[in-house]
Amino acid sequence: MARTSILQHFNQIFEGLCKLFADVDVDVKNGATLLDRLIKDIVTESDTFNVEMFIPLLQNYIRRTNPFIRQLLVGWITVLDSVPDINMIDWLPDFLDGLFNMLSDSNREIRQAADSALTDFLREVKESSVVEYGPMVAILVTQCNSKERLNRLIAITWISEFIHLGGDALLPFHSEILGACMRTISDDEVEIRQVAEVTNNDLLTVVKETANPFDLSPLLTTLTGELLSTDVATKMAALRWINMLLEKKNQEMNQYIADILPVLLKTLSDPSDPVVLLNLQVLSRISLHTTEFQLVMTAVLNLFASDRALLEARGSLIIRKFCVLLNAKSVYICMAGLLLSTPSNSSSTSKDTISSTTTTFSFEFISIMVQTLNLILLTAPELHELRSILKISFSSTEATEADRSVFVSLFNTWCHNPVATFSLCLMAQAYDVSYALISKFALELELTVGILMQVDKLVQLLESPVFVHLRLQLLDVEAPYHAPLLKACYGLLMLLPQGDAFRTLNERLATICNLRDNLSGIVHIVDRDDVWDTNSGGVLQKLQGDGTSPAAHEIKRIDSARLLATFDKVMEMHKRVKPDDAKFHQLSSPSRRQAASMASSTLGRYTDPEEVRSAREGKV
Repeated sequence: MARTSILQHFNQIFEGLCKLFADVDVDVKNGATLLDRLIKDIVTESDTFNVEMFIPLLQNYIRRTNPFIRQLLVGWITVLDSVPDINMIDWLPDFLDGLFNMLSDSNREIRQAADSALTDFLREVKESSVVEYGPMVAILVTQCNSKERLNRLIAITWISEFIHLGGDALLPFHSEILGACMRTISDDEVEIRQVAEVTNNDLLTVVKETANPFDLSPLLTTLTGELLSTDVATKMAALRWINMLLEKKNQEMNQYIADILPVLLKTLSDPSDPVVLLNLQVLSRISLHTTEFQLVMTAVLNLFASDRALLEARGSLIIRKFCVLLNAKSVYICMAGLLLSTPSNSSSTSKDTISSTTTTFSFEFISIMVQTLNLILLTAPELHELRSILKISFSSTEATEADRSVFVSLFNTWCHNPVATFSLCLMAQAYDVSYALISKFALELELTVGILMQVDKLVQLLESPVFVHLRLQLLDVEAPYHAPLLKACYGLLMLLPQGDAFRTLNERLATICNLRDNLSGIVHIVDRDDVWDTNSGGVLQKLQGDGTSPAAHEIKRIDSARLLATFDKVMEMHKRVKPDDAKFHQLSSPSRRQAASMASSTLGRYTDPEEVRSAREGKV
């Protein structure tokens, strides 16, 4: 008769029931079980049960770890959820965390009961038209960090379903969800990784396609933090997100470039090549605008200057990738401009540093950087277009003012490395300048082991397809340019100690001399007083007294005398640098010892072929 009347005292009865379930006496537990069944029957039959009054009590006890109390609670949650007049979805955030905690219980029955309850609730969430996602998202994100495999799997599965169901409604919580995806995407469990990858892609699609406004700041805070992770999958996912945001919110992202750029630069040192390559795509997208382009190039040069190991290990990869994703000519012109040293932008030419936008580079670093850029220029297929521009830069018929400007810009910076300057002139078919430079090497420069090693490498490159035009032009013994070309090559030969490189170049030049002797009867002799210009085929054509060709009086030419004057000026600046500062600035201890060992060697020491090969294997 008093069945429904006890509901007004339900909380007190339930507290007593919990105590009975926790009792160690078997008979007490059996009696508690009978009482539990009776009260459940009363509640399910009644239409006056006040769930709102019961929820605080449920929240209190669901934190208990006693397995018997947990079994009682999950049973009541399931029963109340089955009552048609009670919508437990409205109260789900209040006990969802407790259900997840039961998944790690040592009792198998409790784990199964909690799993079954969570499955039912997820099904009801899918069917419900009104769901409050916010409070549940916070719980699910926390559970994604759980040590228990089942907790992480079910939590990320719920998040995946929420993204499909909520769509734009989840935008206020996208940074929290993204953090959960980033962590689980590198989970040790394959199944969890697979669900996390799908969830991450779905969230990325939602954000990419939404037309609603959202806050970039929390997203970028999460992404930059995850870029410092040790997991490759996490870093790859974070980089794809940043790339997408740069594409979608280009203008808004500009204000965050200063925040994300240091982290992106640090990621260039990542041991994973796929991470570095994707990172370079992100940096290239940032560089699509002029201001950001120079900012990124400056930052990369700063990074190389402070991390020589990165320059040696990844410098070529980074620069070549920039040349592919951006414009090779723009990359080289920008870097050359940033490295350029002139009296006007140096506080003192007697110092070992120059100012470059926001940084200060040592002469030693500029020389190494020019050497690196030059080697890439001469070998990388990605720079074919830039090499083509350089090859016609001295042509009076094909070269435009822009083409000539490219050569001059590079030459001015290349002067910090004599061998690189010489090879650039060979590439541009400026053989008169090449010969003038090689003449200066012996008279005005100290020929160190490092320079000889670069000359050795250049001889190897002369045998590569890049310089096939030079080798073929050596056959044109009657051409006006042949004499300065041949003298430049012989000058290069005279710089080399006798070794493999010496023999290689000597054999080729000997062949040319034999050809010239055989054709001596028909060779056209060039008057030394005549002035000549190079056309597109590398052939000199005689100019008039005013420096123009008969067919083109208004064509401008590169001023070779000014180029040589620039070279002399830069070399004079290097001479003023103190030896200790120039050779040992920013070098590691092993590199210093190696440089000191090389500097103490004399040129005469390298006359034996075996010694030449030993020197070639070292690094400056």
